Amino acid sequence: MTADQLTVLSISLFALGLLIAAGLLVLREVQRARSGQTIGRAIQRGLASQKSEGWRPGNKAPVRTSTDDPSLMGTSTAAQELPAHWLQSGIGRALVADEDRRLIDQCGFESVRAQLGFLVIRIVLALALPALGYIAVQTGTIKLNAALVMAFACILGFMSPKWVLGRIAAGRREQVAGELPLFVDLLRLLQGVGLSLDQSLQIMADDFGHVLRILAKELSIANRQYSQGRTREHSLQRLASLHDNENLAGLVALLIQVDRHGGAVQEPLHQFSERLRESRRSELKGRIGKITVKMTGVMVTTLLPALIIVTAGPGFLAVIRSLGAMSK
Repeated sequence: MTADQLTVLSISLFALGLLIAAGLLVLREVQRARSGQTIGRAIQRGLASQKSEGWRPGNKAPVRTSTDDPSLMGTSTAAQELPAHWLQSGIGRALVADEDRRLIDQCGFESVRAQLGFLVIRIVLALALPALGYIAVQTGTIKLNAALVMAFACILGFMSPKWVLGRIAAGRREQVAGELPLFVDLLRLLQGVGLSLDQSLQIMADDFGHVLRILAKELSIANRQYSQGRTREHSLQRLASLHDNENLAGLVALLIQVDRHGGAVQEPLHQFSERLRESRRSELKGRIGKITVKMTGVMVTTLLPALIIVTAGPGFLAVIRSLGAMSK
């Protein structure tokens, strides 16, 4: 068999495997939808029988489900429309690993919907780019081996969504580092006027979202979890560990300690703010030092040749003229 025949055979087998996997996913989704419909019909029959019998004072109140409450029907329907169970399958965990899910959370996207979108985009790009590469090789646009081009295109399509998420997450981490000094100053200000820690965090999440674009959103999630019954330590755990910022983790540890043991928080926040500003000052000095080194290389490659021409050019011309006169 020739190389082209082997390539076509490998592509056909790969496509067949993907079709089988897609068929299994569709079959599993159909079975899940049928089971959901069966459960829904059973619940409806039970509710209809209860309503037909009527309720006496001694009977217990019925359990209110999403079918009874119109305000919950949209949420339940939206949750059922998303095939979130795909993410828990073996293929889903392989294509959307824990690192990818962490990057999606760092980017601030909606968790389940963004993970499903990432899964679909990764599969589509991993299939579409090799097909485009094979077409380009067959038409003569790319003068390379078809198998090599398809392998490179598959790797590029599989990894490019993660690279894009990594760039977005890196930008948001830098933005969090820039918002942290203002966060500490606002917390000191609110604590100084006599508000409690819970009130301060609630006000910062509700009223300062235009200046704390990322931290205010994370505080809203933490406050919502705290109001639902979680402890302050558990609700702030996401804020401490999500963005890989040591200063933010230290501030969260300080807030947890104050919430657990009480006490004045003004002086610890002042010391933390001074230490944060000192660390940022040293970081800026390090960046300036790196820029100086980079500018030295730029000056050597661009300014030094022009300087040599201007200063040593007349001397070189005089030496060349004298050597020419001696040769005559």
